[in-house]
Amino acid sequence: MAAIHYVDGHWLEGNPPLLGPMTHATWMASVVFDGARAFDGVTPDLDLHCARLIDSARAFGLKPVLSAGEVLEIAREGIARFAPGSELYIRPMFWAESGDSKLFVQPDPGSTRFCCSVHEVPLPEPGPLAVCLSSFRRPSPDMAPTDAKAACLYPNSGRALREAGEKGFDNAVVLDPDGKVAELATANLWLGKDGVAHTPAPNGTFLAGITRARVAKLLRAAGVEVQERSITWEEVLAADELFLTGNLAKVMPITRIEDRDLQPGPICRRARELYFDWAHNG
Repeated sequence: MAAIHYVDGHWLEGNPPLLGPMTHATWMASVVFDGARAFDGVTPDLDLHCARLIDSARAFGLKPVLSAGEVLEIAREGIARFAPGSELYIRPMFWAESGDSKLFVQPDPGSTRFCCSVHEVPLPEPGPLAVCLSSFRRPSPDMAPTDAKAACLYPNSGRALREAGEKGFDNAVVLDPDGKVAELATANLWLGKDGVAHTPAPNGTFLAGITRARVAKLLRAAGVEVQERSITWEEVLAADELFLTGNLAKVMPITRIEDRDLQPGPICRRARELYFDWAHNG
């Protein structure tokens, strides 16, 4: 996997050692990041991903050392170092180098550092994708920093994925603290029922993704009804079709839920067509 990283004004290759054992981010998880995509010479919503990084840093108590516009320009510079049309993952991040002088658990905003990684990751093609219900749940805002795209939130997703994998599934549906559907472990979840697209309404427990918002906007503009609301697990099981949206794969059909097989449905197909047409043509 080819990878380059912008650190302190220079582009480095491979996996350079940036965090030491005394770095606050290493042992206190003071890391926020974002993820964006480049493919076929386009970078859909890259500006929004850079802006969200700044919001995440501030929510986490870090002090962004760059503006969203500056992060955007660095990301574009990194993309330009790869062959035209490369399928890339763009990952800018901020982290704290040290903790507060009086209470080390709290990050010192003045020690904030920045890195932007750009590396090759192929876009997945639609294929078999089986999901199950996770026994793990998303935390509420008073339990974890859910208003930031923070690295410390992802071990919980890792637990859900590991559990699903041990059962023979690819991903897992994760509930919120109230027992309603939040998302998949690594993407936002959608269901189709009677020609209507449904997706969980943002309630502070999960990251309502940029790709999710883009797909909702595109579907509505195309005349497809989109309902953002509270969704139960039973509704997911009874859906006509299921699909996901997220930065890694953009729009992908789900082909099995527990022991029930599904076919890629018309709403998912329409969402994929609309998204990639918008990405390529604006």
